[in-house]
Amino acid sequence: MSSFLYFILPALGGYTLTSLYLLKNPHVLHRRKRTAFYCTHISHRGGCGERIESTMEAFTHAVEQGTQMLELDCHLTNDGHVVVSHDENLRRQTGHDVTVSSLKLQDLPLYKERLEVTFYSGRFSSGADRRFALLEDVFRKFPETPISIEVKENNHQLIEKISDLVKRYNREEITVWASVKSSIMEECRRTNDSMPYSFTMSRGVVLLLLYYSGLLPFVPLGESLLQFYLPHIFNRTFIPEQPILRNKVVVYLLDKVTMRKSLFKHLAARGIQVHLFVCNKDEDIKAAFELGATGVMSDYPALLSNYLSRNRRQD
Repeated sequence: MSSFLYFILPALGGYTLTSLYLLKNPHVLHRRKRTAFYCTHISHRGGCGERIESTMEAFTHAVEQGTQMLELDCHLTNDGHVVVSHDENLRRQTGHDVTVSSLKLQDLPLYKERLEVTFYSGRFSSGADRRFALLEDVFRKFPETPISIEVKENNHQLIEKISDLVKRYNREEITVWASVKSSIMEECRRTNDSMPYSFTMSRGVVLLLLYYSGLLPFVPLGESLLQFYLPHIFNRTFIPEQPILRNKVVVYLLDKVTMRKSLFKHLAARGIQVHLFVCNKDEDIKAAFELGATGVMSDYPALLSNYLSRNRRQD
């Protein structure tokens, strides 16, 4: 046993020291990623706290406020149009219990006149524009604005149409594939592997396992973005639907396990942008940047721009 420890302890010590060194100096093993965009200001659902979510009015307002990236979700109508909508079922957004996929574009209902902001409980947004936007219209109006598109369903036709639009408007370098599910992300990447892509939930778990085991500095990563909740917002501005996330102990542990400044600094040094969301108060924006986030996603683009201007983080 003593001879085993004689060999294993120095080996473990050497591995630990090497891992720590490479965690701080990833350029030794990895070439820094060079994306065509670098965003500190990201507007969630187009800035849905200041205008009705995911409408052309919201996207226009966010860009006017200086946002550097629009975040949105897409679904496919019954007649094959790619529509910007967070939900497939439109009850929350319109009051009508119908799905995007069951309706033709012309039959989509209007958004409610006042819509509750999901990540700021008790707050509502309104606006003159209550129509669902087409992804093509967003691409056409904002040709140089980076956009993160979350795909929520493994629908090959939807994914293919998104990819076709991205190619048609020459946006492959500034449009990001995003999805919680790895199976959907695999389909997205099979359809168009020229677009940058973000971590899925399972890949995020793998990332944490690599980080805590010390293996992360040795492993290549294909993703260009990590987009994740700032747990600090749970049960404050955001009330989760899942009962487990309303438990203070669970949220505390989630925060301690995931919000690791050394992890975010390592990713940033490798050229992987870290976006924390959804930060709708100055204190949350500050907390995200102090943790090492390279960008913050907010429902309030004017609020975020004001914070960045005061703190000189935005060019």
